Amino acid sequence: MDHKRTRIYLDYAAATPVHPEVAAIMQAYSSQVFGNPSSVHSFGREAKTVLEESRESIARSIGADPGEVCFTSGGTEADNHALVGTAFASRRKTGKSHLIVSSIEHHAVLGCAEYLASLGFTVSVVPIGGNGVVDPTDVVRCITPDTCLISVMHVNNEIGTVQPIEAIGSAARERGIIFHTDAVQAIGKIRLSFRSLPVDLLSMTAHKIQGPKGIGALVIRRGTDLDALIHGGSQERKQRAGTENIPLIAGFARAVTQAMSDVEASMRHASELNEILIRKIQTAVGDVIVNGDREHAVPSILSVSLDGGRYAIDGETLLINMDLRGIAVSSGSACTSGSVQPSHVLQAMGRESRNASLTIRFSLGNQTTHEEVETAADAFIDIALNAAR
Repeated sequence: MDHKRTRIYLDYAAATPVHPEVAAIMQAYSSQVFGNPSSVHSFGREAKTVLEESRESIARSIGADPGEVCFTSGGTEADNHALVGTAFASRRKTGKSHLIVSSIEHHAVLGCAEYLASLGFTVSVVPIGGNGVVDPTDVVRCITPDTCLISVMHVNNEIGTVQPIEAIGSAARERGIIFHTDAVQAIGKIRLSFRSLPVDLLSMTAHKIQGPKGIGALVIRRGTDLDALIHGGSQERKQRAGTENIPLIAGFARAVTQAMSDVEASMRHASELNEILIRKIQTAVGDVIVNGDREHAVPSILSVSLDGGRYAIDGETLLINMDLRGIAVSSGSACTSGSVQPSHVLQAMGRESRNASLTIRFSLGNQTTHEEVETAADAFIDIALNAAR
């Protein structure tokens, strides 16, 4: 049997194909709207109009004010801006220099927290339970009089768990602490309104929702005090210097609008596919480990692990065998690709390193079909059973 005849993409949590309408908008603006939005002539004003209309569109879609949307190069920059900008502003103005992050944050947050720790800031890392959900009481226990920022993601990128950001944000607000959430995996997956959430800073990006790579935003609630990360010009209300990329921003706006308007349909579709995957896999591989709390998770992400003591295969071989059959999946975050290492998220949940390394993350998109997930499940089952001791 030739397993290379088909190619199936089930890594939507890493990157998504650009939607045709998004691509068309970017192509049009690349050639037709080339002025600098900071210029006062008609070409610049035309670009400025596209910039602000895109900002307004994104703000409407996520329940924010246009002036709260600050464009960035993506989620990583947005996370770094949230942490570094808040930490520097706080230490300079109030003397407070303690940050709290969860142990299952994206590396963009954890790596930034490590950097701040090297500069003399104090960082507390909240432990996580076996279900992959942060307990708000554990966050509260970490709070000190010196705490200036709490950062807990909205949806985990590896196991899909939805975190209780309302409870955590409310606790932060009661104590006058700035709260940041990385919502990169939440946009288009769950209905949300920035205006109604107890969140001061929210990170988002385009390439997870059929938009282009290289563009994202940090949504900054009015009155939130943070320093700029990039200095120079006065663009983005002096929060991010540099000429705005109009084609990417326009594409980002269309992607956000489509993703948020299709949330309910996307969730229903993903739920159907998720059920097919888990039912087939659990029926054939009875000892497979499903990671995370399925009752508090987005259905577009399914993470499963094999018991390292019962299967004679390593994580890299597992991924390669899936790829040889034309199925693109991952072991976890795309930012750790290049070397298959045990997931820090699964290890934080108490998984043994061997089991954590034998993990596949299936992540589903609106284009994913029932036939594709059936084929992917069959491939995983076949590889697993052939590796059983």
